Amino acid sequence: MLRAIGSGERTFSGIAASTGGADGRALAHGTLAPILTELTEAKRIVAAELPLSTQAAPKLRRYRIADTYLRFWLAHLEDAVAQAERGRGDVSAARIQRSWPSWRGRAVEPVIRESLARRVPDGLFPEATEVGGWWNRRHNPEVDLIGADTQPVARRVAFVGSVKWRDETPFGARDLAELAASAQQVPGAQDAALVAVSRRPPTRAAAEGLAAHWGPEAVIAAWR
Repeated sequence: MLRAIGSGERTFSGIAASTGGADGRALAHGTLAPILTELTEAKRIVAAELPLSTQAAPKLRRYRIADTYLRFWLAHLEDAVAQAERGRGDVSAARIQRSWPSWRGRAVEPVIRESLARRVPDGLFPEATEVGGWWNRRHNPEVDLIGADTQPVARRVAFVGSVKWRDETPFGARDLAELAASAQQVPGAQDAALVAVSRRPPTRAAAEGLAAHWGPEAVIAAWR
C-alpha cells in the first residue's frame, strides 16, 4: 500500500486497484479502510487531505506519503537498488533526473501550504487561519492553495493560489489566467484574492493581477 501511494496513487479507489490480487480485482473496502486508518491516524506515515472550500466533500479524500524522504525513496530509490547492485546506478540516476521536475513540483506543495499556514493570519489576510488545496472528482482543475477561516469546510475563502516551482520560467500571464479560471470553480472563492508562490518573481503583467506573491526566501522564513 505504501508503494502504491508513493508511486502516485492518491484516491481510495486507485490505491485499492493497485493493491488488489493477481486476479486483477481491487482490494476490498473492508480490508483497505482499516489499514489506511492505521497508516494515517496511528502511524502518521500517510497524510489524508480533503479539498478546502465552502462546500463539504468528504468523498474526495486524497492520500500522500507524509514524509518527503520516504516519498522520494518509494518513488525513485527502492527500485534503484537492484540497478545499483548490478553496477548500473547511472540508469536509475538518468530516470530520476528526467522525472525530478514534475516530482519536485508536487512534493513541494504540502511544504508551501504548511509555510503559508505559519504566516497567516496577517495584515493582508486577517481572516485566513487555514491553508489547504482544492480539487474536484475529475481532478480538473486542481488548485494548489486555498486560504480560509476554517477547514475542511470554510465559512469564507480569503485567497486562491498557485505554486509554480520552476527553475527558469517565472509566474506569467498565462499562469494567472489559469488560476483565475480555476478559482471560479472553487465553491465560495469567486471573489477571493489571487496569490502565487514561485521560485522566480512573477512577470509584471502577472504581478498586477496578484494580491500577493511569495518566493523561496518567504517560504523558508516562515519556519524560522
